[in-house]
Amino acid sequence: MAKIKISSGVVHTVPADLKKALSISSKALAAWNDLTPLARNEWICWTISVKKAETRQQHIDRIYKELLGGKRRPCCWPGCPHR
Repeated sequence: MAKIKISSGVVHTVPADLKKALSISSKALAAWNDLTPLARNEWICWTISVKKAETRQQHIDRIYKELLGGKRRPCCWPGCPHR
């Protein structure tokens, strides 16, 4: 089985739960890999910065849907404070 390449961000690496979600669809994965490293970093930070597991899952679901819809950055996010 071929290994799937999932690009990471500038500061953050892609967490396992997000990797799993991105691996479901080749379109979502292609959209993810087409993002700039900084944009991927924003999505990752937006996902891992929440406190509750259910909120994190909602963010992952939203990333998946919004990538398929052509969105390139999380909405209403002040940006990653780690860069």
